[in-house]
Amino acid sequence: MTTFPSSFQPGDIRTRADIRKELGGSPQGGITPSVEKKTVVLYSDIGSGEQYGYRDGWLREEDRFGPVFEYTGAGPRDDQAFVGGNASILRHAVEGRILHLFIAYGKAPGSDTKTHRYIGAFELDETKPYTVRQARGQDKKKRDVIVFRLRPIGAFFRSEADTIPPAKKTKVSFIPYRRRMRLEEPKEVRDARQRDMSAATVAARNQEDLIADYEEILSQRQHNFGRLEVQVRDIEETLQASLYDESAHTLYEPAGSTSRQALKDALMQLMDVSRHLNSIENGIPLRCMLLAPGLPGEDIRQLLTLHDVGIIYRDESGNLTELQGSDQNPPSDGTPRGMSCLNCPARLN
Repeated sequence: MTTFPSSFQPGDIRTRADIRKELGGSPQGGITPSVEKKTVVLYSDIGSGEQYGYRDGWLREEDRFGPVFEYTGAGPRDDQAFVGGNASILRHAVEGRILHLFIAYGKAPGSDTKTHRYIGAFELDETKPYTVRQARGQDKKKRDVIVFRLRPIGAFFRSEADTIPPAKKTKVSFIPYRRRMRLEEPKEVRDARQRDMSAATVAARNQEDLIADYEEILSQRQHNFGRLEVQVRDIEETLQASLYDESAHTLYEPAGSTSRQALKDALMQLMDVSRHLNSIENGIPLRCMLLAPGLPGEDIRQLLTLHDVGIIYRDESGNLTELQGSDQNPPSDGTPRGMSCLNCPARLN
């Protein structure tokens, strides 16, 4: 995908009228697609989202693929969904459009016309295009919001003011499972993902399937489960655990494949999140479980045993099975074996 030729340079200040002449879009709204220009123009106001508990901005730390800008989807109340502008962002690659990001700057001299700083051209992260978090809507009620993960294409403008600040304190939030909470992606996006057989896409599908299938198992057991969000003091990125069984005080993390790297990444995620949970809650020790799309090799099984992490894997018949063995089973009294956790903060609902 090539960027749309633009007279704007990253860092330039423009009015919306100027932006529309060059990149298209509508005179109002935060997400404005243009069929003619093959663009989706994104407007961000860093300050406006803070009153609802979320903030657009750059992640301070880059990963091995480079920088990430987190952009919150549209929808002022209730759970956000992939409709309207949110669908346009998710479909941008399928439709051959470029994302262009602007951040509110101020006003034009001598007028009330708002100005916006051009940050650059972007595309969604291929491996993890978005995440779902909790935030308050205009009605002050908690709801799910879509947070898109944008990767810059070519040159971009970055300032400290546009970087997400670190959390002031550690806070763990439990978001109970609701059947309606799973986002339905647009059909063309789902079809494109199904055709994409790259390792990253297949791994993401495996993780989603493992979580969905085990959620069904926990639902049949009538357990109280959901996901966790962890804000860590002095860290700007929000840690997430896709599946936590509150009834059994058990944390699950899916691996995208049975490769050593994928399994070690899942183990590291378990370690990172679990240290912020109480080691014992309601009299039940914390237990960590890894969900794998196949049986891990013996060496990795030994590594997981060393860290007191159990294994649930998809067997040849497609069923999810807990690995049987003295090192992976709960004690005979049925109480899961816990992990030590020193000075863990209390979980907040």
